[in-house]
Amino acid sequence: MLGATTLTAGFLLAGLPTASADQVRDGQWANEYFGTAKVQSITKGGDIIVALIDDGVDDSHPDLSGQILPGFDPGGQGRERASGDSHGTSMAADIAAHGHGDGAGVLGLAPGVKILPIYKGGPGGRDAIPEGVKWAVDNGAKVINISQGSRSTNSVMADAVDYALQHDVLIVASTGNDGAAVDYPANVPGVLAVGAVDKNRKIWSDSNYGPEVMLTAPGVDIVSAGGCGGGSYCKSSGTSDATAFVSAAAALVRAKFPKLTAGQVANRLIKSALAPSGTAGGKLPDSHYGYGILRPYEALTMDIPAGSPQGPLAKAAGGTGSGSTAGGSTPDPEASPSTPGLGDPGAAPELSQPSQSVTPLILGAVGGAVVLLVVIIAIVVANSRRRNRAQALVGQPGGPVPYGAPQGWPPAQQQPGTPQYGQQPPPGYPPQPPTSYQNPYQGQ
Repeated sequence: MLGATTLTAGFLLAGLPTASADQVRDGQWANEYFGTAKVQSITKGGDIIVALIDDGVDDSHPDLSGQILPGFDPGGQGRERASGDSHGTSMAADIAAHGHGDGAGVLGLAPGVKILPIYKGGPGGRDAIPEGVKWAVDNGAKVINISQGSRSTNSVMADAVDYALQHDVLIVASTGNDGAAVDYPANVPGVLAVGAVDKNRKIWSDSNYGPEVMLTAPGVDIVSAGGCGGGSYCKSSGTSDATAFVSAAAALVRAKFPKLTAGQVANRLIKSALAPSGTAGGKLPDSHYGYGILRPYEALTMDIPAGSPQGPLAKAAGGTGSGSTAGGSTPDPEASPSTPGLGDPGAAPELSQPSQSVTPLILGAVGGAVVLLVVIIAIVVANSRRRNRAQALVGQPGGPVPYGAPQGWPPAQQQPGTPQYGQQPPPGYPPQPPTSYQNPYQGQ
């Protein structure tokens, strides 16, 4: 069944009668770090569509009114539009919330963008993230946010990533929250994987790490819309929020530089990132920080050459490449140092070359027979692999289990007999210590 292994540990903002009307906004420390006012003086996102593959978005929240487009539930149950507790609502608010009243409520990094909500699961609780990616591409998304993940994998995700890159759509995904290896789907080549840092710009201790990490962003004590067991706002920690901020920044760059490919957008984000101090040997990408900490204002204002269409994005396994150019392109060598990783051109598979450029045509009778045998074997293997991909079971019980709901939040349509989070936390994801917060909008 589709689970809700947490990527964000959330806590209810407890209201007090004396709380000021702008206390929620004041609690958004990430906006101060980003210099959100400066960023939004350049662009607010210009109606760029960001798809959000999650557990649904509450479009009735006052901070998100008018921001949510008609979405998609692969199971046909309308779960893309949530009510009450919703991890997706928080992610949507990080990206596109506009607040309400006179400076009250949550302000997202890119309040001009539109959110395309897509439910993460299909019939029977299967993983529907690859299906959601393709639907998002076909319905106008330019950025896809996936604040979800699993220790399992899905064999068809690489094809979905390649489909997105061929159609010039950037996928941004969370690395995970248990201080271990990067989770699926952030570990799929071609995906921009994001970790989390705290207020001191230090890596969050539970942020997953590895060569796939490309960027980090604020992800600790993040105040956002959405309830954690009640109310209208929540404070949380996790790579989920960090990912949403990177998706918002990508949308801002796409609005400011509409001719850039998905790979070139990623290139601007990594080349403008704040390089962390104390990384191993001073080499980037670092396994924890990637190329550094997101800086949206610099991404919009620095003089950065566009580079190759593929930029730092590795080619999706078995795919045809990135950007709008059919067949893909070589990653920009200036976008990535020599340290192996997802952002390293050396880690990307070599592009296919015409057979005549690599195979001599002067063959003797014996050599010709050997080559013929090799070709026959290659055809049989290729056909077998295609059959295996076509028959791949997509997240059936025991398969990929996307995460998303904060601690204390029950997953959508909790199954009878399944332990509620808060009663029995998932293995490997210890709950964060409770945090109190004054919330003037409790119960609204």
